[in-house]
Amino acid sequence: MLRFIVRRLLQAVPTLLVLSILVFAWLRLLPGGPAGALLGDKATPQKLADLNHVLGLDQPIFVQYGKFLGRILSGDFGASLISGDSVLAEVGRAFPATIELAVFALVLAIAFGIPLGYAAARFHGRLIDNATVLTTLIGVAVPVFFFGVLLKYIFAQKLGILPPSGRQDVTIDATHITGFFTLDGLLTGEFDAFWDAVKHLILPAIALASIPFAVIVRITRASVLDVQSEDFVRTAESKGLTTPVIRRRHILRNALLPVSTTIGLQTGLLLAGAVLTEKVFNIPGLGYLLAQGIERRDYPRLQALLLLAALVYVIVNLLVDVSYAIIDPRVRVR
Repeated sequence: MLRFIVRRLLQAVPTLLVLSILVFAWLRLLPGGPAGALLGDKATPQKLADLNHVLGLDQPIFVQYGKFLGRILSGDFGASLISGDSVLAEVGRAFPATIELAVFALVLAIAFGIPLGYAAARFHGRLIDNATVLTTLIGVAVPVFFFGVLLKYIFAQKLGILPPSGRQDVTIDATHITGFFTLDGLLTGEFDAFWDAVKHLILPAIALASIPFAVIVRITRASVLDVQSEDFVRTAESKGLTTPVIRRRHILRNALLPVSTTIGLQTGLLLAGAVLTEKVFNIPGLGYLLAQGIERRDYPRLQALLLLAALVYVIVNLLVDVSYAIIDPRVRVR
């Protein structure tokens, strides 16, 4: 298993290198460039030329990329053009909010998606199957931001049972240790703060989980239907194995291979989907920072967030590969 993990890590290095090249090129192809973003309305041809010289943007492109890569490897992403703070400090403050939201959404999507997909496959062609297919089609078709606004209108405005935005009620005197508000509430024993943080997560997590939930349901359903017709399942039945054993050991375990890939990909997409969700629910996470960075052309912030997203995708794919190797040992020797 260790050799398998090391091999996958080595394969990730060229992927990250290519992604760094793409981010470097994209930032320099945007209208105005970094110098234009820094000068804003004060930009003149002479000022742009002078600032490009100061920033080293008039040097050969390979020299620029070498310096860019060196700063990344040393952890120097510069200061945000919006706040003036270190980009890494900004990311560090926003990271817990996005991870907390993404994990909560992913747990909802998996906890309800896999059982519902399995039930739809087991009762194929019946009412539960047809209702599940219709529900997942709606889940994929409805935009996240519209679903979020709808949830806020029903549960926050009309019913008033859940908070409409933010991470925690400002009137609560909570102690924040890690930046993860739910975890902080448990660690400090402030259970009122913990419960309030959970209530603030419910609506945005449901909105964010809508598409992953629909995808996981459909992939689980299709995978279980496919595995049920395999020869090894009929062989297990002919051996006299009980139905629960066949479902657990032979059907569900083999059906989880494509599902684990889907979950891994959706984990990465949750961070992208969080841009809209965090804007709708006013959550100061990475998605919120990214939206601000795009609106105001904050290049240092954008390059840090894009490279972080790429790193998350690589790590998630590594975890998916490891889960494959655990579920199916044959993968380790391929």
